Amino acid sequence: MTVFYYLWAIVQICIGYNLVFPLVLWVIYLLKGKPTLPNRSTAPEADYAIIVTAYEQTTLLPKVVDSLLALHYSNYLIYIVADKCDISNLHFPDPRVILLRPEQVLASNTRSHFYAIRHFRRPHERLTIIDSDNLVDPQYLNELNVYFDQGFQAVQGIREAKNMNTTLACLDAGRDIYYHFYDGKVLFGVGSSATLAGSGMAFTVRLYRECLEHLDVSGAGFDKVLQYAIISRGYRIAFTDKAIVYDEKTAKSDQLVKQRARWINTWFKYFTYGFKLIGKGIRSFNWNQFVFGFILLRPPLFIFLVLSVIFMLVNLLIAPLASLSWLISLILFVVGFLLALISSETDPRIYRSLVNIPSFMMYQILALLKARKANKYSVATKHEGSES
Repeated sequence: MTVFYYLWAIVQICIGYNLVFPLVLWVIYLLKGKPTLPNRSTAPEADYAIIVTAYEQTTLLPKVVDSLLALHYSNYLIYIVADKCDISNLHFPDPRVILLRPEQVLASNTRSHFYAIRHFRRPHERLTIIDSDNLVDPQYLNELNVYFDQGFQAVQGIREAKNMNTTLACLDAGRDIYYHFYDGKVLFGVGSSATLAGSGMAFTVRLYRECLEHLDVSGAGFDKVLQYAIISRGYRIAFTDKAIVYDEKTAKSDQLVKQRARWINTWFKYFTYGFKLIGKGIRSFNWNQFVFGFILLRPPLFIFLVLSVIFMLVNLLIAPLASLSWLISLILFVVGFLLALISSETDPRIYRSLVNIPSFMMYQILALLKARKANKYSVATKHEGSES
């Protein structure tokens, strides 16, 4: 019975810390004081490769390219990797756009990235990764340079919602705001690293190749592998909310379920990296690695919220005082979530959508049930305006 009691306590602690950890980081962030933002460098423009990955869908590519060609920057080339795509209707007369169609289906983000790297027209210094449904702010590359010129080798920008045409899209955007605030601004501000978001991120070409060229990462989750590789090598991933990428939010329930199934699958696949980073951080007294390890261990939001409610209800029967602790922790989580929204420029539609959080979580529970077969789904999420 004593062994069961300790196991029960350990399981609850492993889940419960996720409710309050963001607020703990926020308090540390406040105590450290607001970081001094670096100024834009007057150094010559670095040479960028902009890699746009498309899988099966090409409808939105012309708008993506138009957005990239409007950048207030001159030293870059755009590499479009159109994997398993019909490119007969794609015509880009601008010489800065290189359209690549692999002879064999790659069905992998990293394979597409390295296909582009092998076809570089010149030895680029930096690369940035853009999805086939993204648009970019004209100052995107200039804002990335602010942190590269401070010595960082990896920088994550911010992904803002391009569409909020449905309740699901608004909730998806609200979730992103929460993660950008804690996993980007706060985490980087306390001396750790921003998490990678899959697009809107940039690296020195040397670091990207060093981290992934020897691996063949299939399915979703290459960003999980990449951020672990970067941080385990002793680098920090910078975060800037001024390098803006406009991202298509998931607007339909079937899209949401398939997308989240892939994401949940990647957490189960890669969460053990967290233990490795925590151990590495302790051995080397590396704060960045130690803190980031806890972030990698964190389950998807809905999983630890559902488990927290279950633990609270069970404890009502066996340990009422523990149940009260769960209630307080859940309240603190809600406070932290609202803090993230209030601290950001949050669209009023997102606030109005919050009453639909229970149905949003139900869709994610469905995704959890499909997670084991997630890699059988298309590697790309089809959005409004995309090919069907």
